[in-house]
Amino acid sequence: MTLLALGVNHKTAAVALREKMSFLPDSFEQAFHHLIQTTLVKSGVFLSTCNRTEFYLSAQNQSGLEKKLIQWLCEYCHLKPEELIKSLYWHYDDQAVEHLMRVASGLDSLILGEPQILGQIKKAFTQSQPHQIMCRDLKRLFQKSFSVAKRVRTETDIGVHAVSFAFAACSLARQIFESLSEVTVLLIGAGETIELMARHLFKHKVKRLIIANRTFEKALCLGNDFGADVIRFEEIPSRLYEADITMSSTASQLPVIDKNMIKQALKKRRNQPMLFIDIAVPRDIEPEVGHVPNVYLYNIDDLQSIIERHLSHRKRAVFKAESIIKEESLNFISWVRSQSSSEMIREYRSKADQIRIALTEKALAAIKKGDNLEKTLYELTHKLTNQLIHAPTSSLKKAALDGDIERFKFLHESLEHSGLLHFKKQATKKRHPN
Repeated sequence: MTLLALGVNHKTAAVALREKMSFLPDSFEQAFHHLIQTTLVKSGVFLSTCNRTEFYLSAQNQSGLEKKLIQWLCEYCHLKPEELIKSLYWHYDDQAVEHLMRVASGLDSLILGEPQILGQIKKAFTQSQPHQIMCRDLKRLFQKSFSVAKRVRTETDIGVHAVSFAFAACSLARQIFESLSEVTVLLIGAGETIELMARHLFKHKVKRLIIANRTFEKALCLGNDFGADVIRFEEIPSRLYEADITMSSTASQLPVIDKNMIKQALKKRRNQPMLFIDIAVPRDIEPEVGHVPNVYLYNIDDLQSIIERHLSHRKRAVFKAESIIKEESLNFISWVRSQSSSEMIREYRSKADQIRIALTEKALAAIKKGDNLEKTLYELTHKLTNQLIHAPTSSLKKAALDGDIERFKFLHESLEHSGLLHFKKQATKKRHPN
């Protein structure tokens, strides 16, 4: 059985190609059935995120597999071979094991160490199971990868430090205010970054969340998801004083908040400190705001320095994470090989036993017919010996004829270890007639 990981990601393929290769959960069953009908694949897991589409597959053998998989992908995703082949990567067996463990641990992500990928892999694994009988090795590989990712996050600092603007902004807020459970936060905007901020703030049980956006309906939709109060964009100047922390990320070409707004808000707050985090480009908050007493202003460059510092911490954790993955992948590969050898040994013993039973039954039938007992026993053992040593002796002859010295030595050593080459005939007592 061959394990294979193939796919494209943010490092090998542009967004346009990744879009064409994306798989919705609802389409997995149809896609997988089409795959097994046209290739040698027996079972698989499809992972499809915004940054990668990967296929983790088990197949009977590698012969012609790549060609058939490329044909299947081109047909199913409506791609030309030339645009696909240059972006595809392939990992077999040992490399496939290590690749999945790296992906699950966040070492192959666009944002190093990001935790979302593990949840996405678990979801892909769960969704794939009802539609197939997953092979033992592939199933065990995914289960092992989940525990490896957990170990990496537990034993290293790969996920400790913030490396996204949203997370960095929320981490900064927690450093300044210590606990977010006593503060009110105003979010201006309703894009992806603001949504991530809302998610982080909601997770840390912020006392009150207010959302403002030019399109009121978008703000309302986001507010419903996180139990936030929603205000209209034009209400910001009059409601600004309510927020201890204001985070802004809009596409506005002009500042949304100016120095005069801040001064009015501070009066209403009786000069209680205010924190402003501006992630917009162009900036949403006038730079002069940072000179106002009791106001703390951080912009995207300030956050970038935090992210770079934190990213350097994560990069230092990569070496330890890689060593954990190396150790765990070798352990898994050893397990797979031991299982394979056990199966081969069981099969070999079973075949040998079938030969023994067949020859014994034939001998017993001959004895019942009145054949000479001693002659029948000698014939039985002779035939049994011939059948059992036929395969190894044929292999020895072939290795010698082919000039394959290494294989010849290996087979010879195997026979030596079996004890056959060192067998000494036991002396037998002479039988006297009664």
